[in-house]
Amino acid sequence: MDVTNPDGTVDGVVARLRALGAGLPPEDGVAVFNRAYLTVTEAVRERLGGPYFADPAAVAELDVVFAGRYLLAVAADAAGREPPACWRPLFELRAHPGVHPLQFALAGMNAHIQHDLPLAVLDACGRLGCEPEDVEDDYHRVNGVLAEVEAAVREQLLGAHGLPEPAAPLAHLLGAWSVDAAREAAWSAVRALWELRRVPCAAHAFAAALDGSVGLLGRALLLPLGLHDGVHHDPAAGTAAGTAAGRLPEARNRPVGEPENGGGANARAARADQAQLECSGLPSA
Repeated sequence: MDVTNPDGTVDGVVARLRALGAGLPPEDGVAVFNRAYLTVTEAVRERLGGPYFADPAAVAELDVVFAGRYLLAVAADAAGREPPACWRPLFELRAHPGVHPLQFALAGMNAHIQHDLPLAVLDACGRLGCEPEDVEDDYHRVNGVLAEVEAAVREQLLGAHGLPEPAAPLAHLLGAWSVDAAREAAWSAVRALWELRRVPCAAHAFAAALDGSVGLLGRALLLPLGLHDGVHHDPAAGTAAGTAAGRLPEARNRPVGEPENGGGANARAARADQAQLECSGLPSA
């Protein structure tokens, strides 16, 4: 049984996303993405009962498998293990005061679409006993749903005044990222991985490179804007702690109780390997 979604349905995904969001501070970067993802999932679910999709059952299966990769990344981080490289920037910078909420949302979409989605399509095809071409039309139909949701999410997160003045140099970067472009790139990755499925070493190398490159883009999307004085003040201690708003933090945000040194290099490597097996592995079929 999948602990991230026990009943294995789209309704189960919605319930899990709602529960996850309820347990996070609203300003938390993962919570920001989670709200956007919940909106997308609910919009797709609304169309599963009508004529929008040619094969609603296949779309539902893909939706469940797709969501599972994000939820496994959340579970890995909560357990003190490293999530896949594509997700690490969001989890590391989730509490940074210099990152705008829209950046959190786009970084999450970047990781989930450009890395998780190609692997999820192959996983779903393995479960359904079909080829990617069999789900391609419905895959592209989802783009219309996402375009509507993305526009609403951008408007909600930007508010009436848009990006603050110090963030103006990032307006072009954020505006250049689009769901359509990301999903087209993801479909190209699906085709490549499908052709490489009989050459496991090459397929795993491709997937690892994809994970790393998507993570690099995510880190660029999360460039802190430098809107604060650069220091987090701890009222109880009366001392300055944290990192400058214009710099990336040197260490990830660890769950309470995790050792500062992460248990040593071997332990960190073991956690990274475990996360890769759980969250970034290629389908067995």
